[in-house]
Amino acid sequence: MTKPFLMHMLTSEKNVSPFDVNMACDAGWERVFAYTDVQVSEVTGLVQDAIFSRGPKGVSRTGMFIGGRDPYLAMDMLATARESMVPPFEVSVFADPSGAFTTAAALVASVGDQLARVHECTLDGLQVMVFGGTGPVGVAASLLAARAGAQVCIVGHDGKSLAEQTVQICGERYAVQLDAADGSSDARKKTLLGRADVVFGTARAGVQVISASQLQAATRLKVAGDLNAVPPLGIEGIGLMDKGEPIAGLDGAVGLGALAIGNVKYHVQRALLKAMLDSDRPLYLDFHGAYAEAQEYAAQQ
Repeated sequence: MTKPFLMHMLTSEKNVSPFDVNMACDAGWERVFAYTDVQVSEVTGLVQDAIFSRGPKGVSRTGMFIGGRDPYLAMDMLATARESMVPPFEVSVFADPSGAFTTAAALVASVGDQLARVHECTLDGLQVMVFGGTGPVGVAASLLAARAGAQVCIVGHDGKSLAEQTVQICGERYAVQLDAADGSSDARKKTLLGRADVVFGTARAGVQVISASQLQAATRLKVAGDLNAVPPLGIEGIGLMDKGEPIAGLDGAVGLGALAIGNVKYHVQRALLKAMLDSDRPLYLDFHGAYAEAQEYAAQQ
């Protein structure tokens, strides 16, 4: 009898995400099992229970997904899961806490695509301002942009303290250089926007970090991408479905809306879940793998 495709979902939270469950099933995983309140110290036991129970053939029809809300914890769990494998007993593992890694990948890849199409350039050497960048999506997007050669600044819309902490953690964990800035006032935001080639709006739902009047200070802006689909929008003046639409009052600048970026995110997550099913070797997927998939997809649109 052919063994079913089994997906084991691990999260440090009290619930797994219904979004992730739906995505896994729609990608072809036949049965999905949830493990909640998982600590890093428990990952090895769960992984080895999964890999040793099905035999070499069954293990190839087994996968693990790491959710939660903390991107640093998810990466630690992914690393622990990988270290716990005992080849040939080895399964694919995909970390995407709160959808942050696939969302960030979709944002950065979509912005990169617009830079290439409209401005014939890349992120390399550009100044990127990340508003609301201390959350999971902002962190992942900042890391991806920095590794693409951008000069990245995480802007704290309620002060500089948390932004500085985020920059320090990212530097220590990922050896990447980021900057932090205080964007807590209208004047400070306008000063920062005046230096921006690219703007990411990655604040939590329902928080507007840039008004239309503030955005007009971004006189050198090339592309702005907003991820907030819940009113008020994170960057006023960028429509939900905007996909390279000109931004009023800013010559040459174009915008990317939350639903346009979300379409890329949806494709990326589904494609990676499907890749786990189809691969003849174990895959270990995080924001890097998501970014590669997002770049390829965005370029084809």
